[in-house]
Amino acid sequence: MGELTFFLGLQVKQLKDEIFISQTKYTKDLMKKFGSLLYLTASRPDITFIVGVCARFQSEPKESHMTTAKRILRYLKGWQEVGLWYPKDGGFKLIGYPDSDYAGCTDDRKSTGGHCIMLGGNLLTWSSKKQSVVSRSSVESEYRALTDTNADIIWLHSLLAELGIKTESPSLIWCDNQSATALAANPVFHARTKHVEIDVHFIREKVLAKEIDVGFVPSEDQITDLLTKVVSAPRFQYLCQQLPLGRLPQSPAPD
Repeated sequence: MGELTFFLGLQVKQLKDEIFISQTKYTKDLMKKFGSLLYLTASRPDITFIVGVCARFQSEPKESHMTTAKRILRYLKGWQEVGLWYPKDGGFKLIGYPDSDYAGCTDDRKSTGGHCIMLGGNLLTWSSKKQSVVSRSSVESEYRALTDTNADIIWLHSLLAELGIKTESPSLIWCDNQSATALAANPVFHARTKHVEIDVHFIREKVLAKEIDVGFVPSEDQITDLLTKVVSAPRFQYLCQQLPLGRLPQSPAPD
């Protein structure tokens, strides 16, 4: 059948040392007629956060949400050929980046949590969703995101093992909250954290078993900011490059 070039709306370009995955055709079709922005997030983490925010108001949309949706479409029209790069020989270590926007929703003060998981330098999974309960501190919201990241890493370990791919151990999780990082290493409970004790023990168990290692990363290096909050244009472009998200060399840049 030859090389894989198209699968479930995903276009696959196989080059000598890397693979490029995009949804350019799907994006162009979406520009011409009604389509689903949610499905486009399968290859476009750059719009995952804002599409998720709009999706919260599908049952009772207002004019402001329509304005935002049109702005997303204008952005996509200028960047239709953008996709994810998967370079060869990136390594076999799972690396997670959890993050949260503490009490970011002004309607109910729930936090938006998200994470990216990479195999070497290749982006495997990403997530952005509003947390189900209100967090009483930034430590709690960050720790919930950290726990979700660890759960996905466990699942990926199992999936890759079934495919015959041996991953390096321990997996690494980079967290930009010093209190959450310290709590993973030394679970000392107090009034701010005792109500998330189960999550703490879950992470601590994996740390002691040397299945994961939780490290601190400065906020400016936290690539999951793209999935949890609104950022400035220069930082948005920087985070896209870190994923790495870009276009094929022959694709012209928009005016």
